[in-house]
Amino acid sequence: MDYASVFLARTGSVSLTLPQKRWRIALTVIITCHTLRKQNQYVSIDIPSKSFLLLKGIDHQPFHHLVKEKRAEDLHELGGASGLIAKLNSDSNNGISSDNDEIRTRKETFGTNTYPKKKPKGFFVHVWEALSDPFLLLLAGCAAVSLGFGIKEHGIKNGWYDGVSIFLAVFLVTVVSAVSNFKQSKRFDKLASECDNITVTVVRESRRQEISIFDVVVGDVVLLNIGDQVPADGVFIEGHSLQVDESSMTGETHPIDISEREPFLTSGVKVVDGYARMLVTAVGTDTEWGEMMKTITHDNNEATPLQERLQGLTSNIGKIGITVAALVFTVLTIRYFTGSTKDENGVREFDKHKVSVNNIISGLVNIFQQAVTIIVVAIPEGLPLAVNLTLAFSMKRMMKDNALVRNLSACETMGSVTTICTDKTGTLTLNRMTVTQFWVGKELVKTKGVVESVDTRVISLLCQGVGLNTTGSVYQNNSLSVPEISGSPTEKALLYWAVSSLGMDTDALKRGSKVVHVEAFNSEKKRSGVLISENANRKFVAHWKGAAEMILARCTSYYDNDGSVYNMDFDQKSHFERIIEDMAASSLRCIAFACKNVEEMAQTNEGEPPKIDDEGLVLLGLVGLKDPCRPEVKAAIEACKRAGVTVKMVTGDNVFTARAIAKECGIISENSEVDVVVEGQEFRNCSPDKQLEIADKIRVMARSSPFDKLLLVQCLKKKGHVVAVTGDGTNDAPALKEADVGLSMGIQGTEVAKESSDIVILDDNFNTVVTVMSWGRCVYNNIQKFIQFQLTVNVAALVINFISVVVSGKVPLTTVQLLWVNLIMDTMGALALATDRPTKELMKRKPVGRTEPLITRVMWRNLLPQALFQVVVLLVFQFKGQQMFDVTEKVNNTIIFNTFVFCQVFNEFNSRKLEKKNVFEGILRNKMFLAIIVVTILLQVLMVEVLRRFAGTQMLNWEQWSICVGIAAITWPLGWLIKFIPVNKKPFRRMLPRWRSYMHAHVGTL
Repeated sequence: MDYASVFLARTGSVSLTLPQKRWRIALTVIITCHTLRKQNQYVSIDIPSKSFLLLKGIDHQPFHHLVKEKRAEDLHELGGASGLIAKLNSDSNNGISSDNDEIRTRKETFGTNTYPKKKPKGFFVHVWEALSDPFLLLLAGCAAVSLGFGIKEHGIKNGWYDGVSIFLAVFLVTVVSAVSNFKQSKRFDKLASECDNITVTVVRESRRQEISIFDVVVGDVVLLNIGDQVPADGVFIEGHSLQVDESSMTGETHPIDISEREPFLTSGVKVVDGYARMLVTAVGTDTEWGEMMKTITHDNNEATPLQERLQGLTSNIGKIGITVAALVFTVLTIRYFTGSTKDENGVREFDKHKVSVNNIISGLVNIFQQAVTIIVVAIPEGLPLAVNLTLAFSMKRMMKDNALVRNLSACETMGSVTTICTDKTGTLTLNRMTVTQFWVGKELVKTKGVVESVDTRVISLLCQGVGLNTTGSVYQNNSLSVPEISGSPTEKALLYWAVSSLGMDTDALKRGSKVVHVEAFNSEKKRSGVLISENANRKFVAHWKGAAEMILARCTSYYDNDGSVYNMDFDQKSHFERIIEDMAASSLRCIAFACKNVEEMAQTNEGEPPKIDDEGLVLLGLVGLKDPCRPEVKAAIEACKRAGVTVKMVTGDNVFTARAIAKECGIISENSEVDVVVEGQEFRNCSPDKQLEIADKIRVMARSSPFDKLLLVQCLKKKGHVVAVTGDGTNDAPALKEADVGLSMGIQGTEVAKESSDIVILDDNFNTVVTVMSWGRCVYNNIQKFIQFQLTVNVAALVINFISVVVSGKVPLTTVQLLWVNLIMDTMGALALATDRPTKELMKRKPVGRTEPLITRVMWRNLLPQALFQVVVLLVFQFKGQQMFDVTEKVNNTIIFNTFVFCQVFNEFNSRKLEKKNVFEGILRNKMFLAIIVVTILLQVLMVEVLRRFAGTQMLNWEQWSICVGIAAITWPLGWLIKFIPVNKKPFRRMLPRWRSYMHAHVGTL
């Protein structure tokens, strides 16, 4: 019978086999657990595997305490890793079943690999936060006082309009702001959960599978390689040279060796060397990582650098607004007590002979309310909202473009990038390796005719070197016409070539030999090795594989294709070096295989693994792998050059391969003397001054180590560059963190690289990096457009109110009208201008860099004439409108209000383009902008024609509507003319020679 076992209580040694009947199983489990818990004993209960569902709710603490408390004695009593595997009905080679029922049952029994997160803010929390604005609260207080005095003076029927209107306006502003923030918060939470959803390699039913970390269950066999994150608590089954970084859990910076003697693996730690198989014993909140994570709250709306700059701008504008409001309050108060202000009927508001306390309080509250409204309009609360909107919109679009943003500030910074340091493999190339050349000795062998032309002993050794010195795997089944091969692209290419061309049988290979020790590949050694024991003759053979020049340097002889071994002298080594250079010049990646018979095991200290000799090797062969450039990468690099961004390729390949790929991609040009190609060691050995001098000129760095990449980034930043770095390996983490923007690869990238990065490129494509850069520029550009639009309104509103109060003692716009303008500026303006998509023009500009001011001369040139136009027009209407239009004061005030709103509507079009004269280009692609414009116009018509009591307006006829729209429409031609004004630092000095030549030519002619 197929049995599964569950280890339940704290200590003891009682074992019980359960009968098949389900009710008997349930009854026996309950009684036995209840009795033995009191005795504090171990109990091992064996049940049929299909009865897992009966175990829901049973205590499974010993499993997750094994790792959390590192109970080595308990693990030993269970029979070690192999005994624990049997208890969990798993298999070290085949894993667990992929059956959905069993997976579901394991989740129900042992829990899921998730942890509870902090509940996101609800809608009403956002409403409360919006209401916490002190100035809005002041307005609400003024509205309450106004309501009370209005009802007392005019009765309930006519006295509630002013107070309730202000209440409704405050409520409208609050709700619209809360809805926007609530939606963006949900979007950010969704993106954050996608960041946490990493993939894990497990073995189920003998097959490697890529699954979500959330789908890992107790009993799973997980494959760990360099750079992986341990997805759950577990026990080491088998592996070689496994080292983990536990600094995230313990703070210990030194790598920890994991082996059968120290088998416990904690969730959340990182693999820094070696590889292994791990048995999952606890998931989710049963792990120490899970317990820690459920107490951590993530704030996904942290302020970005741009938001911090905007908060400073908002603060400065707010101070100006408060100053103007204080002056308005002072002037209106003086005018009120001197009897200079009159009500709608022309009666003095303050008459010392008839005045009452209530009238004075009502008048002062009305003045204070107008002053506070000016502050509300002046302070650009919409700036942070605009940033959130454009970030959320761009992040959503970037996800569709295969880029996952992990750090909000990276969206903005990508728009300022001046240099990109990129990897080669998988980013510039397709990462689809295929073997195209094979050399044995000095002979080039056809890759598909190896067996017929090469000696069987050489073939056998090559199969060992490919099939055993690998982190990949081959799964062959009679039902499969082609074997399933997994691993890195290089490993997959070599394994496929060995199976198809060498006739390698991986199962027979593993039966005929045993791997004694492994030296895992890393970026410093650039090679990996295995020591194997051949079962047939009990000999030890060391196999090495890696970068061709690294292996060749350790070879003293070589195999010929007839199986003969020849000594390698200087001339022959030079011949092999030329073969390697020729392959590299053809943009092939050259891998060498070498071996050595080991007569005796090297002596080591007790408990240490045997060492693999890597000197005096025999060269088995050279393999050339082709990884073609991505078809779109050349155009992407050209786009970077047009955008003023320099692309530098940093790779571990030799200088010949690197140069060939760089030419193919367009990073360097043919016979260019400006583009510098260096090796990492050469750059490293330069003096600091020399490094800074050549950092700009470097286009390709070959044979680079992680330190070289980091050093290059540091030099570029010292020279004032904004640097983006792409990387996929654990060794890239320092450079990714040091860079202004770190971009990791989503397919081939390790979890360490992803965690160190700001943005994950989901398709490992350099073209996506360029797309991200265009979105970064778009974010920055959208914010500038909104700032220009809002500052135009702020300047106009403050100047109009101040001049009007000083001259006439009246504010032309009511509190409700000003709040409506504030709503157009902040929320609706942000929605309209923050959702524009990237344009081709953005990628033709030079990058912003670090020092460019947020408000540029171009923006000042655009906004000041527009604000001046609005001020002049509205002040003329204020003082001469009644005579010009032959209307009452209330109708005139409505015309002023209507014209002011439509000026903002037309100016929104102007703000779409900061420099281009055609502001309508691409407008049909931004449906959000058009929708906002239509909604704004409809609501304005409603405010003027229908909600007259609420808005304090009067109905207008067609002639008056035409005047309002016609005057406001002048904004368009004015904006077009303004853009002819030069924005150089000294424009007139530049124009002076032109005027001189013009006058000289024309005067001379006369």
